[in-house]
Amino acid sequence: MLFNSLEFFIFLPVVFVLFWFLFKKKLKLQNLLIVVASYVFYGWWDWRFLSLIVFSSFVDYTIGVLLKNEEEERKRKILLWTSICVNIGFLGFFKYYNFFVESFIDTFSLIGVELHSSTLNIILPVGISFYTFQTLSYTIDVYNKKLEPTKDIIAFFAFVSFFPQLVAGPIERATNLLPQFYKTRKFAYENAVDGFRQVLWGFFKKVVIADNCAKYANQIFNGTEEYSGSTLLIGAFFFAFQIYGDFSGYSDIAIGISRFFGFNLKQNFAFPYFSRDIAEFWRRWHMSLSTWFRDYIYIPLGGSRGSLSLKIRNVFVIFLVSGFWHGANWTFIVWGALNALYFLPLLLAKKNRVNTDLVAEGKYFPKLKELWQMSFTFFITLLAWVFFRADSVAHAFKYLKGIFDSSLFSLPEVLPYTVLALVALFVSVEWLGRHGQYAIERIDFIKKPLRWSFYLVLIMLMFLFTGEDQVFIYFQF
Repeated sequence: MLFNSLEFFIFLPVVFVLFWFLFKKKLKLQNLLIVVASYVFYGWWDWRFLSLIVFSSFVDYTIGVLLKNEEEERKRKILLWTSICVNIGFLGFFKYYNFFVESFIDTFSLIGVELHSSTLNIILPVGISFYTFQTLSYTIDVYNKKLEPTKDIIAFFAFVSFFPQLVAGPIERATNLLPQFYKTRKFAYENAVDGFRQVLWGFFKKVVIADNCAKYANQIFNGTEEYSGSTLLIGAFFFAFQIYGDFSGYSDIAIGISRFFGFNLKQNFAFPYFSRDIAEFWRRWHMSLSTWFRDYIYIPLGGSRGSLSLKIRNVFVIFLVSGFWHGANWTFIVWGALNALYFLPLLLAKKNRVNTDLVAEGKYFPKLKELWQMSFTFFITLLAWVFFRADSVAHAFKYLKGIFDSSLFSLPEVLPYTVLALVALFVSVEWLGRHGQYAIERIDFIKKPLRWSFYLVLIMLMFLFTGEDQVFIYFQF
C-alpha cells in the first residue's frame, strides 16, 4: 500500500479510530491492532510475502529468548549466526541470486568459457532490506547484552512490522522502538499536530519536488546520447533532488504518521545537501542505515583505529557493503567505491570529524568558505548519483563523459523554469528550517494566520504541480 494512494487515505483513519477510541486503554490490543494493520498494509502489495516477515519475526523472537537463558559462549554464537544466516539468507536469495549467477557467467565468458544457466523469475519483496536489518539489530543487541530480550511476542511482531516505516525505513533499532510498545500511550494533541505538519512537508517533498524532478531526470537519462553536457548536468541535478525529495519525503511521512499513534522514530535525514564535506554528508544522509553499518560492521572491524591499511580496508568495506545493500547491480557497487574514495582523504588527514556542527548556525547566510564547501560537496555527490541512476556502469561513464564535453557551456535543451523555481523554493525553506528535525518543525513562532496561509500554499502547490505518479524509489531496495 502506498502512502500516496486512495487506499491508504481510507486505511489510516480506520486504524487511527480503532487505536485511540476502541482500544484506548488496552495496550495489548493496541499492539495487536498494529500487527494486523501492518500485515494488511504490507499484504496489500503481495500477501504471499507476509510469510517472510512472520517467519523472520518468529526466528528472532525465539533466538532472543534462547540467548537470555544461554551462558555458554559457543552456543550463544551458534544462535546469533542462525539469526544472521536466516535473515541474510532470505535477503540474499530474493535480492542477489540472479546477480551472482549472471556475474558468474559473465566472468567465465571473459576467458572464453561459455556457461548457460537460466536465472529464476524472482520477485523482490518490498522493504525486505529494511525489516531484515531492523530485526537483526535486535538479535545482535541481545547477543551483546545491550538489550534485554522481550517475552512479549505481540510487541516484538509489532516492532518488526510497524507499518509507517516497514517498507522504506527509517531502520529502527530495537533499543529505541521496541520499549515503546511496552508503555501505555496517551493521545497528545501537540504530537499529532507536529506529526501532521511533518507528513504535510513529506508529501510536498514527494509530490511536488521528487515527482516533478523525476519527469526530467528520466527524460534526460533515457536519452543520454541526444543531449548536450549542460543538459546532462541538469539531468543529474534533477535526479539528486528526486532521490532526496522522494526518500526523505517518505521518512518524514513515516515519522509523522508514527506520532499520530504516540511513537517517536529517529530522524533519518538532517539536511544533507548543506554538508561541507562528504563525511558530514554521510552523517546526515539516510542516518538510520549509515549508523547501522557503523555500529554493526565498521566499528567491529576496527573502525578508524589500527594500521593505515586496516583503516583503508574498513572504509572500502563499509561503502561497498552500503552500495551492495542498495541493489544487485554493479552501478551501486561503483557508487559505493566512489564515495569511499571521496571519504578516504578526510579520514587519512583526520578531518572526517571537523564539520560536526550545524552550518552557519544562528545565521541567515553562510560564509563564502562554507558556500564553496557546500557547493563542492553537492557537486561530487551529484556526480556519484549518476552511477546510482544509470542503467549500467557503461551508461554511467557515457553520461559523465557527456557532461564534461565542450557542450557543457552551451544552453541546455531542457530547462523547465517552473520546476527549477519549485526546487529553489524548497531549498530556501530547508535552509531556513535546518535547525529543526525537519524544515517546518519550528514554524510555530509565526502567527497563526500566516502559519495556516503557509500550509494552504503547500497544499495548493501539491494540487497545482502534482508530478507524474511515481513509486517511492527505495521500495526497490
